[in-house]
Amino acid sequence: MFAPRVTWVHHWTPGLFSFRVERPQSFRFTSGEFVMIGLAQPDGKPLLRAYSIVSPAWEEHLEFFSVKVPDGPLTSRLQHLKVGDRVLIGRKTTGTLVTDALKPAKHLMMIGTGTGLAPFLSILRDPETHERFENIVIAHTVRQREELAYHDFLYEEIKTDEIFGELLRDRFTYYPTVTRGEFHTRGRITDRLRDGLFRADLGLSIDDRPDTRWMICGSMAFNKEMIEILEGWGMDEGTRSNPGEFAVERAFVG
Repeated sequence: MFAPRVTWVHHWTPGLFSFRVERPQSFRFTSGEFVMIGLAQPDGKPLLRAYSIVSPAWEEHLEFFSVKVPDGPLTSRLQHLKVGDRVLIGRKTTGTLVTDALKPAKHLMMIGTGTGLAPFLSILRDPETHERFENIVIAHTVRQREELAYHDFLYEEIKTDEIFGELLRDRFTYYPTVTRGEFHTRGRITDRLRDGLFRADLGLSIDDRPDTRWMICGSMAFNKEMIEILEGWGMDEGTRSNPGEFAVERAFVG
């Protein structure tokens, strides 16, 4: 395993934080994949969990987005990381949320809840994504408004990015929803999809469905509900070997 140093830590809320580590020179991955990361235990054995990589495949650092679970074996310790600390990172990456799992289309919808946003931040900033899709949407659903981590980056900063700003300015839409409290787009994203509100807000019609692809990442219950919706629309799940209309990250709960 690699043991890179932490270079940056940011606490979004009492329950959410992100951190970056040095990228090992030989570390390779595809945007959207995850890797096992963790810490060594007193007995010397590593305690590891699967984390999607927030940074795109070309970035010089590796960034991760995590919940804080007070009694969690790993996150109860991981949340106290400081710059200069070391974490363990596996050498092998994998995952189903890659653009190769989808058939070519005009629209790409990336729908996530909580930390399920992480792989979409990687995919959004991968040049290959923009070669495959003309119109890209990231929908992020959380309970409270303050849990919309990366909100400012997705809403404004990405549009002035030196690399992707001009490319994304007229082709990317950030669509946050909040289930508790006042917000301009309230409610569960699955309800807004069924009610047609999501489609209406984006200026799309049912006729756009055949030319739309989907990526899903969230809790097991959320993933199941999204699969039911998409399959109800006649869509098939894709893999790298057999691309389809949607892809789901099944390896862990985001």
